[in-house]
Amino acid sequence: MFIELMPLIENRPLTITVSALSEGRIRVNIVPQALAKDSKVNEKIGYGNKDKIAQIPESAIHALTVPLSLTGTPEEIDAELAQQLKAFVDCHMALRQSVEDARLQIAEAVKAIEERDRARSKSKAAAKADEKPSDAKGEEAKLTADNLSLFDPRAVTT
Repeated sequence: MFIELMPLIENRPLTITVSALSEGRIRVNIVPQALAKDSKVNEKIGYGNKDKIAQIPESAIHALTVPLSLTGTPEEIDAELAQQLKAFVDCHMALRQSVEDARLQIAEAVKAIEERDRARSKSKAAAKADEKPSDAKGEEAKLTADNLSLFDPRAVTT
């Protein structure tokens, strides 16, 4: 039982309950516990990027804590438990990997958007810087001897 659960136990705590039911039946529940990092998976997106990057659905995050519940006679549970645990852990690990991949893709997308925005602001700043000298040259070209003041250093001729 614990051999099959070990990949899941390594990543999150579990609660295991066993209850006696009527007619000699039992119920076994395996409940993965929520982690603080589960709820923070979409935080990297930030408010400014919510319209540009899709969030991981809350249902996918919640699915990381969906329990396995088996009901049957002790003999039935003994016969099926290892196989059911393996299937449960395999599904859980695949989901966890999908959420982790999505989290990494979100982080990469946020980084790419931030880099793109920085490049845009740099190019806009460079374009504005290029415009200013040409405007200044245009103003100098407009100046003539008639509209220069005696105290303007540009009015001095050699």
